[in-house]
Amino acid sequence: MAHSQIDQFLQEATCPDHESGRTLDNDTLYGLYTSWCQLSQQQPQDEHIFFEAMSQSLRPGQCLRMMGPAAADYILCSYRAVV
Repeated sequence: MAHSQIDQFLQEATCPDHESGRTLDNDTLYGLYTSWCQLSQQQPQDEHIFFEAMSQSLRPGQCLRMMGPAAADYILCSYRAVV
Protein backbone atom coordinates (compact mmCIF):
# COMPACT_ATOMS: atom_id res chain seq x y z
CA MET A 1 0.00 0.00 0.00
CA ALA A 2 1.28 3.46 -0.88
CA HIS A 3 2.23 5.61 2.09
CA SER A 4 2.83 8.95 0.44
CA GLN A 5 1.59 10.82 -2.59
CA ILE A 6 4.85 9.99 -4.41
CA ASP A 7 4.60 6.29 -3.53
CA GLN A 8 1.02 6.25 -4.76
CA PHE A 9 2.01 8.04 -7.97
CA LEU A 10 4.82 5.56 -8.63
CA GLN A 11 2.52 2.62 -7.96
CA GLU A 12 -0.35 3.85 -10.14
CA ALA A 13 1.37 5.67 -13.02
CA THR A 14 4.75 3.99 -13.53
CA CYS A 15 6.27 0.56 -13.79
CA PRO A 16 9.87 -0.66 -13.95
CA ASP A 17 11.38 -0.84 -17.41
CA HIS A 18 13.97 -3.60 -17.30
CA GLU A 19 14.17 -4.07 -21.06
CA SER A 20 14.86 -0.73 -22.72
CA GLY A 21 17.48 0.62 -20.34
CA ARG A 22 15.91 4.06 -20.72
CA THR A 23 13.91 6.04 -18.23
CA LEU A 24 11.58 8.99 -18.38
CA ASP A 25 13.30 12.37 -18.59
CA ASN A 26 12.55 14.93 -15.87
CA ASP A 27 10.05 16.93 -17.94
CA THR A 28 8.11 13.81 -18.87
CA LEU A 29 8.18 12.45 -15.34
CA TYR A 30 6.88 15.70 -13.83
CA GLY A 31 4.26 16.02 -16.60
CA LEU A 32 3.08 12.48 -15.89
CA TYR A 33 2.93 13.35 -12.20
CA THR A 34 0.82 16.46 -12.80
CA SER A 35 -1.55 14.46 -15.03
CA TRP A 36 -1.83 11.83 -12.30
CA CYS A 37 -2.52 14.55 -9.70
CA GLN A 38 -5.27 16.05 -11.83
CA LEU A 39 -6.94 12.67 -12.37
CA SER A 40 -6.54 11.77 -8.68
CA GLN A 41 -7.80 15.18 -7.56
CA GLN A 42 -4.61 15.84 -5.60
CA GLN A 43 -2.54 18.98 -5.37
CA PRO A 44 0.83 18.55 -7.13
CA GLN A 45 4.00 19.39 -5.24
CA ASP A 46 6.41 22.00 -6.61
CA GLU A 47 9.03 20.54 -8.93
CA HIS A 48 11.91 20.79 -6.47
CA ILE A 49 9.90 18.99 -3.76
CA PHE A 50 8.78 16.35 -6.26
CA PHE A 51 12.30 15.62 -7.49
CA GLU A 52 13.69 15.51 -3.95
CA ALA A 53 11.04 12.92 -3.04
CA MET A 54 11.77 10.98 -6.25
CA SER A 55 15.47 10.86 -5.44
CA GLN A 56 14.59 9.23 -2.13
CA SER A 57 12.07 6.81 -3.69
CA LEU A 58 14.06 5.49 -6.65
CA ARG A 59 17.30 3.57 -6.82
CA PRO A 60 20.08 5.21 -8.85
CA GLY A 61 19.75 4.16 -12.47
CA GLN A 62 16.25 2.74 -12.01
CA CYS A 63 14.35 2.87 -15.31
CA LEU A 64 10.65 3.66 -15.43
CA ARG A 65 7.94 3.77 -18.02
CA MET A 66 4.47 5.30 -17.97
CA MET A 67 1.30 3.31 -17.51
CA GLY A 68 -2.38 3.75 -16.74
CA PRO A 69 -4.82 6.62 -17.17
CA ALA A 70 -2.24 9.27 -16.25
CA ALA A 71 -0.01 8.08 -19.10
CA ALA A 72 -2.87 8.37 -21.59
CA ASP A 73 -3.79 11.83 -20.27
CA TYR A 74 -0.18 13.02 -20.42
CA ILE A 75 0.34 11.74 -23.95
CA LEU A 76 -2.91 13.25 -25.24
CA CYS A 77 -2.18 16.62 -23.60
CA SER A 78 1.42 16.65 -24.79
CA TYR A 79 0.62 15.86 -28.39
CA ARG A 80 -2.64 17.77 -28.74
CA ALA A 81 -1.37 19.52 -31.89
CA VAL A 82 -1.00 16.17 -33.63
CA VAL A 83 -4.55 15.00 -32.88
